[in-house]
Amino acid sequence: MGALPVLGLLGAILSVQVGAAFAKGLFPVLGSQGTTMLRLLIGALMLAAVLRPWKVLPSRRTLPWLVAYGVTVSVMNLLFYAALERIPLGICVALEFTGPLFVAMLGSRRRLDLVWVAFAVAGIVLLSPFADVSLGLDPFGVLLALAAGACWGLYIIFAQKAGAELGARTSAYGMAIAALVALPFGFSAAAPHLTDPHIMAAAVVVGLFSSALPFWLEMMVLARMPAKVYGMIVCLEPAGAALTGFLFLHEKLTMLQAVGIAAVIAAAFGAAVTARRAVPSPA
Repeated sequence: MGALPVLGLLGAILSVQVGAAFAKGLFPVLGSQGTTMLRLLIGALMLAAVLRPWKVLPSRRTLPWLVAYGVTVSVMNLLFYAALERIPLGICVALEFTGPLFVAMLGSRRRLDLVWVAFAVAGIVLLSPFADVSLGLDPFGVLLALAAGACWGLYIIFAQKAGAELGARTSAYGMAIAALVALPFGFSAAAPHLTDPHIMAAAVVVGLFSSALPFWLEMMVLARMPAKVYGMIVCLEPAGAALTGFLFLHEKLTMLQAVGIAAVIAAAFGAAVTARRAVPSPA
């Protein structure tokens, strides 16, 4: 494995967080559901243009996994953006990140894995609104982020099942299904702004950086990188989100929240390093 897959994965991680920062700027106009719908729709069109999924049609055996994958992508994004509307980006991503972490350790009976679970739980507690009530962190936003994490865990499983046959085209099919699922939730909010060039330009940026580019990069990376290495590198995502929130959204974290994010990163990194088998990868 050379440096290219590592750089590709780091690019995907950075791309998602920059896209989320731009998306949060659209919330006052489109709301979280309208922004999600446009993100998925534009991302689906971009991936279709690049990957041309119709050249490889899914079999009847793969189709249920593909539909489950697309629906999960949609629900995950709707929940994540709803959470992002209420809590800072770094906290939102760290809480969501616990979903794939618990999936990776599901069924393990090793004592060492209990240590990583303890780190993750400690991180969730420190990032919860009960750790410091004076901060006024939205409890519903925290629950939404955790629910998005649960969907991310399912997304890992469904993506692997569908991706075994369709490869990189899985992301194009999945994004199209996700956009259709999100359409009834976000169309009414987005419809009045579809002719506004400034709003649509921002939506294109969100679709590119949050959906099309990272999904494509991750599918390419997974074919060239061991899952354990992928799991180790992707642990940087909550830290990248916190940095992006600070630089682009001027979101500041308390020391307690920073420690909570660090605990989640430590749990994910420890689980990836000590895993006996390949850690499921979220793409």
